[in-house]
Amino acid sequence: MQDDRKSLGKWGEEQSCSFLEADGYRILRRNYKCRIGEIDIIARKGEQLVFVEVKTRRTASYGRPGEAVNYRKQAKLTGTALYFLNDTGWKDVSCRFDVLEVKAQSDGTFLINHIEDAFQAATGKYYY
Repeated sequence: MQDDRKSLGKWGEEQSCSFLEADGYRILRRNYKCRIGEIDIIARKGEQLVFVEVKTRRTASYGRPGEAVNYRKQAKLTGTALYFLNDTGWKDVSCRFDVLEVKAQSDGTFLINHIEDAFQAATGKYYY
């Protein structure tokens, strides 16, 4: 079951990267990890840096995929993004957080809902 979820998540990230590139985004990093957490995709469109969380589901049994990006997850993503900015030396860059909901269809196709500027940077212990 765990491997199945991981492979579904990886597949969703692949589809998301293709979707973003087709929409003019340049993928800078995938699966950026640090001691705070992980960001699925870091991309750039124009002058804006975009931190993307990808949520892939087969069914809506547990709600919409984006609903899983709760306050705690937002705080982790925010802290990880700050770590990335400090780690790479990026300064004075416009940033936003997006969520991509990927719905895998039974026929092998998929639907993507791109939620731009899904949340504002959260505060919390993950900053430190």
